[in-house]
Amino acid sequence: MSPLPRTIDFASVLASTVHDMKNSLCMLIQSAELIQQEGELLSEPAKDELARLSYEANRLNSNLLQLLSLYRLERNQLPVQIDEYFLADVVEEVLLKNQYFAQQRQIEICVEHSDNLRWFFDYDLIINLLNDALSNAMRYCQQRLLLSVSVNAANLCIEVHDDGQGFPEFMLQHEQLDMNNPDLANNHTGLGIFFAKLIASAHSNKGSRGSVTLSNGGRYGGGVFRLVLP
Repeated sequence: MSPLPRTIDFASVLASTVHDMKNSLCMLIQSAELIQQEGELLSEPAKDELARLSYEANRLNSNLLQLLSLYRLERNQLPVQIDEYFLADVVEEVLLKNQYFAQQRQIEICVEHSDNLRWFFDYDLIINLLNDALSNAMRYCQQRLLLSVSVNAANLCIEVHDDGQGFPEFMLQHEQLDMNNPDLANNHTGLGIFFAKLIASAHSNKGSRGSVTLSNGGRYGGGVFRLVLP
């Protein structure tokens, strides 16, 4: 029998475990989606529980994808594959991922975008980024959200506005996030916003890089998540 290694690459073990967890979670999400199709047969409490289960499963799946992406980025194994896409397709996919939870919570999601607007970006990374932003807004909003897509000063601008209480001050004050010192006192690891800023910055054009900013106020008086891509 070969002796066990004295040291292990914990990051690689963690990445492998996360990958396995993600596969199991995807099966759970698919099962929840199948049950949603039979939703009319469920009682209202069961529908609410199913919506909560779907929401938390998708949120966990997004977090695991972020962990894998960060691991691959550290190992220089995260290629950013830029191509041209219609923003209408992006909006549709993000809305579909969150449709059931929004319906059960009676959250109104307004959308502003042009059907013919196209841009260059990594589709999978941007979808995950926006899905995380929208699901986070649904978690803290009251009744309304706005997903806005526009072009401003030759940049693509995607914003998520909500009617909640806004981002806490400690999130607005920290422009540079230190993932080695998570803000556990405020129950905030910072992984989501760190990932968003990282992915945005990976998109560049003519010397300009993408960015993510958080603010309060906006159209509905709550938090505003803003993604800008050059």
